[in-house]
Amino acid sequence: MRRATIRPLFSLPILIALICGDGGPFKAAAADQPASTVRYACQQNKTIVAQYFNGPSSTAPNGQPIPGGRVDLALSDGRKLRLPQTLSASGIRYADPAETFVFWSKGDTAFVEEGKTTTYTDCLAAKG
Repeated sequence: MRRATIRPLFSLPILIALICGDGGPFKAAAADQPASTVRYACQQNKTIVAQYFNGPSSTAPNGQPIPGGRVDLALSDGRKLRLPQTLSASGIRYADPAETFVFWSKGDTAFVEEGKTTTYTDCLAAKG
């Protein structure tokens, strides 16, 4: 009878560690799941599907924060892009390394700039 009581007590700390821990081996699988997916309807019947991913932030040598998120975009013209998050004073900004393609979102709105041209304008998140 005593042996049956010891086993559950021995297993309890392991169970608590798995539930309360940092995810251990399960963390990698969840890391590539989008935090959210938003569908935007834009002017000229254009659409954007944005999958937002969280990531660890870091700090540049000059002390400036480096965001760690990213966005995967599917544009209505057939292009698919993966962009890292960049610094933004307002909203959330994602850009390619050359800064030639920029996706901005703030609240329920978004737009795309390619070079100096805004190619996806007045984009609103679909409700429901």
